[in-house]
Amino acid sequence: MAVKASVPMKSDSPSKKVWRRFRRNRLALAGLVLLVIFVFTALFAPLLTPYEPNRGDLRSRNQAPSRDHLFGTDDMGRDILARTLYGGRISLSVGLVSVGISLTIGTLFGALSGYFGGFVDTLIMRLADVFYSFPFLILAITATAVLGPSIYNIMIILGLLSWPGSARLLRAEFLKLKSVDFVASATAIGASPAGVMFRHILPNAFSPLLVSATLGVAAAILSEAGLSFLGLGVPPPAPSWGNMLNRARPLHILANMPWMWVAPGTAIFLVVLSINFVGDGLRDAFDPRQDLSGKRK
Repeated sequence: MAVKASVPMKSDSPSKKVWRRFRRNRLALAGLVLLVIFVFTALFAPLLTPYEPNRGDLRSRNQAPSRDHLFGTDDMGRDILARTLYGGRISLSVGLVSVGISLTIGTLFGALSGYFGGFVDTLIMRLADVFYSFPFLILAITATAVLGPSIYNIMIILGLLSWPGSARLLRAEFLKLKSVDFVASATAIGASPAGVMFRHILPNAFSPLLVSATLGVAAAILSEAGLSFLGLGVPPPAPSWGNMLNRARPLHILANMPWMWVAPGTAIFLVVLSINFVGDGLRDAFDPRQDLSGKRK
């Protein structure tokens, strides 16, 4: 009797395993869905509201939510819903671009520090310590006051001040990976230091950096909102969630016209919460010690 040869089962790719672990985290999946909704509403804001975010109508000023203005109007007659949707474009853009800047700088410095060590490592880590020795918000306020409030200045300032975290995280990964066999083999066959760092080590060290970058977007959105609330962020009349809250600071608005601050405040809360959920889900999904049930082995 002939015996059929057993066919080896096809194993899932690493990306499929990560997605399978991620989607079992309900909070992370809900956060991803909510984040996609916010991105969608920001991108397609002109299709979702007939109003211009900066066009006021003094005859409609300080109106409560109604059929014509679902979220009400502000003290200049501008539609709160339109400003919230368009403000999402600016707030999310600041978060993504500033994290992109910090990730680029942190990746370069972290790779150099972890791979070469010695004097290069000492120099870069002491530079990071200088940034860590000052409160982040104080540095951001000082730099914004010197350069002036602008969306581009905010992106650059937040990006330049946030790189030490990424650099230290990547340095730790490089110190752990540069002595493994595949790195030694690449070096033995004559690969250049740049090739070893960015073609062999970096792809294997990128997972924790991706998680850190995801959480960094939430921190950047909060920082932009705080600076705009203080009048040092995105300058009016361009809408951002932070300067909308700044507009609603007077006590009579806080007490009698809550629709002016509820919408941007809720948007900040939900976006930051959803990004944190996604970041936590990615951290667990990239953890090789977890099985498909989401529990550590």
